[in-house]
Amino acid sequence: MAPDRPYTAPPRSTFLQKLGPGGLASFFLASGSAVLLLGLPVWWRMRRVLQGAGGDPVEPSDLILVLGRRLEGDHPTRTFEARLAHAADLWRRGFAQRILVAGGLTGRARISEAEAGCAWLRGQGILNEALRTEDQSQHTLENLFHVRETLRAEGWRTLILVSDHLHLARAGALARGLGLAVRCSPAPSCPPTPGSLAWWRRAALEAFFLHWYHTGLAYSRLIRSERQLNRVT
Repeated sequence: MAPDRPYTAPPRSTFLQKLGPGGLASFFLASGSAVLLLGLPVWWRMRRVLQGAGGDPVEPSDLILVLGRRLEGDHPTRTFEARLAHAADLWRRGFAQRILVAGGLTGRARISEAEAGCAWLRGQGILNEALRTEDQSQHTLENLFHVRETLRAEGWRTLILVSDHLHLARAGALARGLGLAVRCSPAPSCPPTPGSLAWWRRAALEAFFLHWYHTGLAYSRLIRSERQLNRVT
């Protein structure tokens, strides 16, 4: 019998490797259009970010998905804990029988976001058999892309997507772009405090990310790049 091989963590990718040529091109297009149009595309997306912060009415689904967040010292941050706590509450209320925590190795962590999140949930009394992980991704689009494969493999169709308020518009747009039947549910105690300067800074950043996503989608369709479209649809 061959000896067991030691666990090898999936490699971390650099920011440019994650983007790829198409992502970099769409970033410059999004940035250039925002500057040339005096920020109007970003302000337009800001409306969607604020509207999406309230989430959707929650219905019973096949799966609760918690999007990961970079760890601090191999432990969930306050924001990540708030997402996990909300997912646990939805599970206890019977909205789904399973919780999937997404997120791979990021930053300087020695364990994946998914692993740390599941450990936290087990500490809150969530049954181990109710937990699933997706530990290969390093950003939201990768999270959702891999989760889609899990849903297809298991024959599941619907999911409740849990994140913080200002992240939901972008996360929901990415999920629906991938053809997922998703309902977004905000974690109520996530920082920053609504109306604070930090809140508005985060809202503006999310608005730009949303503008970047839609710019990249339009660009990929314009040049008919199947490779690029396969990454986001």
